[in-house]
Amino acid sequence: MPIKKVNLSEKLSLFADHWSPKIVGELNGQMVKLAKLKGEFVMHHHEQEDELFLVISGVLYIEMEDQTLELHPGEFVIIPKGTPHRPDAPEEVSVMLFEPATTLNTGDADSDLKVEKLQKI
Repeated sequence: MPIKKVNLSEKLSLFADHWSPKIVGELNGQMVKLAKLKGEFVMHHHEQEDELFLVISGVLYIEMEDQTLELHPGEFVIIPKGTPHRPDAPEEVSVMLFEPATTLNTGDADSDLKVEKLQKI
């Protein structure tokens, strides 16, 4: 199978929906996902998985119990498993996520924003 490069701008141009991660790669049991975020998400945590948010464009806020992080393009944060967090994007943000294949976007929270079957683009 030939090795192919991934162009983030090209992949991001393929969708417009918010809070619905798309799979763009897989490695070592991890999914590489792209997502567009806008508005407030639900407070949640992941029992078994750490989660990495890398901001590509826009400004992303990650609210936690004791602090709020402000992430700009080129910055990332790793949210350790078990840590309650809530992403917030007042304006549209594009992010890359690195997560185990088992990770649900809403973690332990039951929400209309839950995406159980991710699209691969």
